[in-house]
Amino acid sequence: MRRTLLRTAALALGAVSLLGTATVVRAQAKPTEVRIAFSGAGTGGRPLGSGTTLAVAHQLGAIEKELKDDNIKVTWNFFPGAGPATNEAFASNLIDFAYHGDLPLIVGRSTGLKHKIVAALGRFGNTYFVVPADSTAQSLEDLKGKRIGVFKGTAGQLTLNRILEKYKLQEKDFKVLSMNTDTAKAALATKDIDGYITTPFDLQARGIAKVLFEIKRDPKVTSIGTFWVSEEFEKKYPDTVQKVVTALVKATQWASEEKNRDQVFKYWGAAGSTPYGDFVKSWDGYTLKERNNPLLDDYYKASLQKAVDEAQRFKLIRRPVSLDGWIEPKYLNQALHDLKLENYWDEYDADGNIKKK
Repeated sequence: MRRTLLRTAALALGAVSLLGTATVVRAQAKPTEVRIAFSGAGTGGRPLGSGTTLAVAHQLGAIEKELKDDNIKVTWNFFPGAGPATNEAFASNLIDFAYHGDLPLIVGRSTGLKHKIVAALGRFGNTYFVVPADSTAQSLEDLKGKRIGVFKGTAGQLTLNRILEKYKLQEKDFKVLSMNTDTAKAALATKDIDGYITTPFDLQARGIAKVLFEIKRDPKVTSIGTFWVSEEFEKKYPDTVQKVVTALVKATQWASEEKNRDQVFKYWGAAGSTPYGDFVKSWDGYTLKERNNPLLDDYYKASLQKAVDEAQRFKLIRRPVSLDGWIEPKYLNQALHDLKLENYWDEYDADGNIKKK
C-alpha cells in the first residue's frame, strides 16, 4: 500500500514538473528573426519607406530597440512591386509583418492569405489628379479614351475607381496603364500618359505637370493604411507581436508630435518617390496626430468595410471578404495602456468625424 502511494505521489510530482516546464517554454518562446515588409520602396528600389509611421519606425530603429534584449534580428523588405509583391512574399512564407494599402490587403485576404490586423497606418489627406503641363483638358470627361496611369492592384487603383465613380465614369472609359509612381512621373514628362493621381508640387515646379483638380479631405475617397501580422506568427509568438506593436506605437507617437514635423517629412522625403516639399505642402492644414492615427476605431472599420464593398463592386476581387475575426485590437490596446496613450489620439466615427466623449 505504501509503495503504491509513493508511486502515485511521484507520478503526480512528475506531471506537475512537466506542466511547469511546458509553461515556461511557452512563456519564453520567441523567434530568432522578425521579417517586416513595406509595400513600396524608394526611388530606384532604395530600401526606404515613405508616408507612414512604419517608415518612421524603420528610420528610428524603434523595433530593433524593442527586440534587442531578446536578441531577435529584424529584417526589412522594401518591395518596389508594392502591395501585390507583399502578397506574393507572404504567400511564399517570407514575411511575418507588413504594411498594406486597402486594396492589396483585401485581395490577399480574398485569396486565402491569413493575417491579423493589429494597427492602422494613416488616414485622410487631399487627392490630386495631374495632367501634363500643356494639357488642354478641363475635366476628367475631356480625358475619355486617353491614357491614365495607375499602379494596378494597389490602393491607388481603388482610389482611382472612387474618383471615376464620383464623376460618373469607369476605368473602361480610359486606357488605363499600370505603372508605379516613378514611371508615371516620367511618363507625364514624356506625355506618354494623360493623367495620374499624385502630389503635384515638385512636378509643377519643374514644368512637367499641373493640377486638373484637387479633392480636399474626403474620407470617401482617401484610403486607410494597415499593419498586420501573420496568423501563424501571432499564435506562436504573442509576446513578440506585442513588442513590435508597442515599438510601432512609440514611433507613431513621436511622428505625431508637431515639434517633429519637419524631421518626419525629411525621413519620408529621403525615399525619393515623393519629395520633402510635397509633404510640406500636401500636409498643410492637417495635424500630424490627425493623419498618423494608429487606432482601429469606427472610422478604420467602416473604411475597410467600404473598401471591401467597393473592391467587389469594381470587380477587383472575385471572392467576398468578411471582417469577422480579421481585426485584432488587443496588442494595440495593451500598447496604448502601457505607454499611457489611451487618450492621445482622437477616435473617429464612421464618417470621419471626431467622436464626442
